[in-house]
Amino acid sequence: MRSFSPPAFDFVGLMPHPMLQSFFDPIYPPGLQWYWRADFVKELSDEAIALHVEHGSRVPTMHSAMHLYPINGAPHRVGKNDTPFSYRDSNWAQVIVGVDPDSANNPKIISWTKEYWDALHPYSAGGAYVNFMMDEGEDRIKATYRDNYARLAAVKKKCDPTNFFRVNQNIRPG
Repeated sequence: MRSFSPPAFDFVGLMPHPMLQSFFDPIYPPGLQWYWRADFVKELSDEAIALHVEHGSRVPTMHSAMHLYPINGAPHRVGKNDTPFSYRDSNWAQVIVGVDPDSANNPKIISWTKEYWDALHPYSAGGAYVNFMMDEGEDRIKATYRDNYARLAAVKKKCDPTNFFRVNQNIRPG
């Protein structure tokens, strides 16, 4: 790929984790309004790609985006019940995010994100990476952990029976 044309930027290779974590700080400064939706995806069908083109071409703000993170390789070598992450047969983590500095634009970024996600969700594997979820409810969390949810609820009952740690994609104590 590099022999075809010199890349505009090339960050393929080893880097310290703090460098990776701060990669987007210049274009995503503190104080932005964010709304996320996500799914795991097994394949990118022609129909799904057409929907990405349709919704991606209507991005509401310069900060809004859709990301596809590859999750093949090492994650596929672990059983779906060996850890809480059970979508090990998926190849992508798809994230749709509406972002804007002005809170007055929240309805616009939320609407775009939800409409985009609603259109693509039928092509997904089901659950999502929990850090990319927002106000989707307990059924969505259960769908994300699938068969592992009951085991996580049992651990939560033992370690946090009062559900003190609940300001997240909560797993209720079993």
